Order: sequence, then structure tokens, then C-alpha cells
Amino acid sequence: MIERYTLPEMGAIWSESNKFDKWLEFEILACEAMAELGEIPREAVDRIRAKASYDIARVHEIEETTHHDVIAFLTSVAESIGNDSRYVHLGLTSSDLLDTTLGCQLKEAGALLLGRVAALGEAVKNRAIEHKRTVMVGRSHGIHAEPITFGFKLIVWYDELRRRERTLRAAIDTVSVGQVSGSVGTFAHASPKVEAYVMDKLGLRAAPASTQIVQRDRHAEFVSACALLAASMEKMATEIRNLQRTDVLEVEEPFRKGQKGSSSMPHKRNPIICERVAGLARLIRGYSVAAMENVTLWHERDISHSSVERVVLPDTTITLDYMMAKFTKVVEGMVVYPEHMLRNMDRVHGIVFSQKLLLELARSGLSREAAYALVQDAAMETWKTERPFEEIVRSREEITNHLDEKTLAGVFTIENFIHEVDTIFERVLE
Repeated sequence: MIERYTLPEMGAIWSESNKFDKWLEFEILACEAMAELGEIPREAVDRIRAKASYDIARVHEIEETTHHDVIAFLTSVAESIGNDSRYVHLGLTSSDLLDTTLGCQLKEAGALLLGRVAALGEAVKNRAIEHKRTVMVGRSHGIHAEPITFGFKLIVWYDELRRRERTLRAAIDTVSVGQVSGSVGTFAHASPKVEAYVMDKLGLRAAPASTQIVQRDRHAEFVSACALLAASMEKMATEIRNLQRTDVLEVEEPFRKGQKGSSSMPHKRNPIICERVAGLARLIRGYSVAAMENVTLWHERDISHSSVERVVLPDTTITLDYMMAKFTKVVEGMVVYPEHMLRNMDRVHGIVFSQKLLLELARSGLSREAAYALVQDAAMETWKTERPFEEIVRSREEITNHLDEKTLAGVFTIENFIHEVDTIFERVLE
């Protein structure tokens, strides 16, 4: 991922030095396990632990000849160890090293992502509680529907984020595995006890069955979970973008002092972070497709997945980390305009109460079809004339003859639509 969208802590996980540090620790742990089994001398392992190192420039230089990054790394390490290097990587294959350390990196990246989604969820929850009874109009097909509250909209987001957190947590568990099982996964040249020792020290689980690689459905599940979380954020960001439109202006993402919205139009305050979130979500969706295509490999393995993963796994976690950090700030700082919400709802002159009127007429004894026709005709007159819906309804005896004054007055009461918001909050927050 380009530096613009890489935050330091996540970027460090995918740095070359962190990768090589993990590779070196893996190889030393494997030597320790073999020493415990009596397969190599304990004193040799002590010397390896004390002397083993690598030089990044040297690794790159060797790889120019070998065209094999693991061999280049091991050669550099061997140069630092000397004769005891014959015990390093003994009976192992490259993917034992690669996939196990990748599992470590994904587990570390996942922990950061879980922290981000928890922070985002907390921000959304807090704003939901703040605006639990801030009345606005609900929209379907982009058209005014019935009154809701802004807090209700946000508590729906919070509930979704909790689902995405559970999915991500499960995917992190799925991908937090490794292997030390040899060239085709049969432990022909390394004992399962070596694998158990290494996994315990690294905080991973051993894949119950692997070929030369950990199976890539695990990684596809992880990237797909990230893509779902990105899609949820895109939905939320798109909602803010729509609510920030000049002709709506019910919500606005933060606009900082000194910020500029346009190089040519000084008045502009654009939802640039929400647009960026929406754009970056497209990347992660694309990465999820690539990750799923990696599931199918030839026989016990090929390396068609390798080149893909060098891009999509770091970029997925780096991008999602950035998106959540930025969107959390948007949620925390977004400006809400309750007065604009009421103004916009009033633009349709009360026709948002049409369903309540329909239901009361049906309860009075009219057929639903007859009641619908009466209410729709009154609503269409409001659309055409912009006369208040209540005024038109009250002028029509074919409606008022079926309803007493208390019932009719109750039709046009906002509380009818939001009185169960507390119940919804209780269900989500319990």
C-alpha cells in the first residue's frame, strides 16, 4: 500500500525487517525443538541463538542470483553462524517458514484491526445515544418515508459493526495457524513435536492438516471478513455523503480549521474522507476476489498464490486500518443539524403520516383497499398543491366521518413513530 494510506503501527507489521525477524525466530525455535528431541546438539543451538543474524542488503544481493527469497535469507543467516548453520532449516520446507510467520503477521494485524473496530463501534454507539430522539425523516428509494431518529439510524450501524467484529474475530482465529510439516505436509523429515513446540512459542495453533502450505481458504476467509467490514463502512460513509448534500445538509463530516474544499471554489466543504472510505472499500472487495482465487492451487501446492498475497494481505490490513482510523474521526466529529432534519421533513407537508392514517381508517371498519384509495388521493393533492396534508385530510368528510377527533389528532403525532426507539436501543445494547 502506498505511504499515503499506511499508518505506522500497521505498516511496521508488514515491514521487511519485521518479516525477517520473524523468519529468524522461527528457524531458531525449530532448532530448539530439535535439540529437545536430541536430533541436534544443544550447544549448537546456543551458538545459533547467540550468533544468528541477517543483513537485508546481503539477502537482496543473494536473491539476485538464487531467485529464491528464503534461500537468500538462509544463506545470509548461515554467513553469520558458520558451521552450525547446517542445523538450520533441517528437514523443513520454505512454506513452513513462510506460512507460519505469515500467520504471526496476520494475527498481529488482526489485533490492531479489532482495536480499530471496537473504537469505531464505541464512537457510533456514543453518537447514537446522543441523538436517540433527534427526529428526522426516513427514506426509502431516496424518497421521504416515515419519521425516524438519527440515533435509530446510528444504532443500526452499531449493531452491524458488532456483527462485523464477530466475523473478523473468527477469521483471525482461522488464519492464526502455522505448520512445520515438511515438503508435502507429511512430517517425513521433521517430527510433529517440532511443530507443536514452535507453534506454542509463537502463539499459534498448528493446522490439523496441511500440504506444503497452509490451505488458502483460511486466508480467503480473513480477507473476506475484512471486505465485509469495509463494505459496512462504505455504506455508512455513503449515507453521510448523501446527508451532506447541499439540498439535504442534515449531517456533515468534520471540516477542520485551515482545510480547503476546492482549488477554485472557496465555499466548498466536501465529504472527502467519506468519499475516500468508499473508494478504498472497492480495493478490499477486489482483494477478496483475488484471495478466493488463491484457494485453488495445483496438487499439494504451486506458487501462483504467493505473488498475489505479497500485495493483497498487507494491503488489505493496511487499507482497512486506515479506513477505520479515519472514519472513526468522522463519526466522532460529524456535525448534526437537527433543525435541518425537521425542515426537510416538513418539505412534504405532512404526507409522512399517511400510513398511520391508513391504519386508523382500516381499524374504523373500512377495507384496506378503500382506506388506501382515500389516503393516497389526499396525499397526491398535497404533492400537487403543497397544501398541508392534515388540512386536506380534515377537509374530506369521507375520511373524517370515520375518525373521532382524538384519533385524527393522534395520526399527526411524531411520537407514534419513535416511541419504540428506546426498546430498539435496549435490544441492541443489552
